[in-house]
Amino acid sequence: MIKSHFSFMAAAGITTLLLAFSCNPSQEVIKLQPGERVWAGKVAQGIDLPVEDTLVIDFHNNFGNQLTPLILTSAGRYIWSDEPFTAVVTADKIVIKDNEAVVETDFAGENLRDVYHFAMRKYFPPQGLPPREFFEKPQYNTWIEFQYNQNQAGILEYARNIVKNGFKPGILMLDDTWMEDYGKWVFHPGRFPDPKAMCDELHAMGFKIMLWIVPYVSLDQYQICEEIHHVPGNGFIQSKDGGDYPFWWWNGISGVIDFSDPASIGGNFTPQQLCYAWASLCDKYKYNELRACWKLGGKPYVQRLHDKGHHFGALQRLIPEMLITNLYGYWYSAPDMIGGGSFASFLPGCEINEDLIVRSAQVHALMPMMQFSVAPWRVLDSEHLDAVKKAVSIREDMLPRIISLMEKASTEGEPVVTPMEYRFPNQGFADIIDQYMLGPDMLVAPMVDEGRTREVALPAGSWKADDGTLYEGPVTITVDVPLERIPRFILQ
Repeated sequence: MIKSHFSFMAAAGITTLLLAFSCNPSQEVIKLQPGERVWAGKVAQGIDLPVEDTLVIDFHNNFGNQLTPLILTSAGRYIWSDEPFTAVVTADKIVIKDNEAVVETDFAGENLRDVYHFAMRKYFPPQGLPPREFFEKPQYNTWIEFQYNQNQAGILEYARNIVKNGFKPGILMLDDTWMEDYGKWVFHPGRFPDPKAMCDELHAMGFKIMLWIVPYVSLDQYQICEEIHHVPGNGFIQSKDGGDYPFWWWNGISGVIDFSDPASIGGNFTPQQLCYAWASLCDKYKYNELRACWKLGGKPYVQRLHDKGHHFGALQRLIPEMLITNLYGYWYSAPDMIGGGSFASFLPGCEINEDLIVRSAQVHALMPMMQFSVAPWRVLDSEHLDAVKKAVSIREDMLPRIISLMEKASTEGEPVVTPMEYRFPNQGFADIIDQYMLGPDMLVAPMVDEGRTREVALPAGSWKADDGTLYEGPVTITVDVPLERIPRFILQ
């Protein structure tokens, strides 16, 4: 039912009516205006946004990506709750159900940009900037090259080849199995015979080193488990009938460290609170990367989209998901790993699509951050490797713009990359999710399909393409996209 909570508010020059839905099992219906389009803070559904027909948005599960319990619309409407809820969105209404706390909705402007700035100030204001190495140079992750056999010799060879092949050293992330066991965070003595010597050599080459960790502890690590049991509140999340809760995850069964404050939460710890508490450890470590978050927009935390396969369907998800991360305050984000982050796509016998790796690198190049994992010099011929290097070179040319936008995000909360609808509201661009704006005046349209041509929709104004061609908008054009090109257009 609708609570009797009526407050007239002045927002962006208009008077609006605030409705707050109480927490109960009934459904609440919000009628949409004709043509009102809906975006939601569930990054994994980015390719389905804005909603075209019918979409169920369940904020109880993030599916391995960033999550913010917030809906924004092209009419300047927002819907927010402090706790998860489910929204069933159709062309003319939003049905709210399964809410665990009060759900508020109101208008805070007339368009997507207006309501974004209202929501950003209220729910995810900027709180700083990550270290510049994350975006001034490419990042490198060892996952695809070594998977579950992270080892000292291989990692050093990978790093040497980064430099040998003309890529700049940057942040190097050592992935799963560098350690002896989950919870025993020391280098595996068999695969890393001299980790200090390895780190010294990596530092000398210009790399900074990050290590992959999880909030799980192998339950057969008796000594470590006993130490955790003796912290206040037992240290592990407990099952309802007592004992350590055995959690199934992709690497088996583990205990889950309890990051709650027993004095304030009292043991009633939801999955969302666990996700929030775990991610908040990044406050202590400025070099960080997360792949799943709950209500942590605005923080100087580095994000990466969830692992995707090595195919064009997966590539086509990158831009829309990156646009959603930016609309919900996760400005410091990288699209997956270049070429795909799912190791199953790179097992022996799997086919490597060289065009796909180039096009993936091009999508990354003009995003806030770019991250390599599969070694391009190992899987590409010279033509495709040169095209990847060209993408990195284009990024270097655009770094002043990217750095400026990152700094503006950190102080003003302005997103780094935005949907067309954000910059050109109510002009028919809402459904375009394969091109985006990098700042207020640069339109970027990477190739995300197989082939060498694509359509680009240009709004009103004069646009100068990267090849020097001038176009007068509004117009939809077909452009040639040879292997080394990232189509981009500057508003004159």
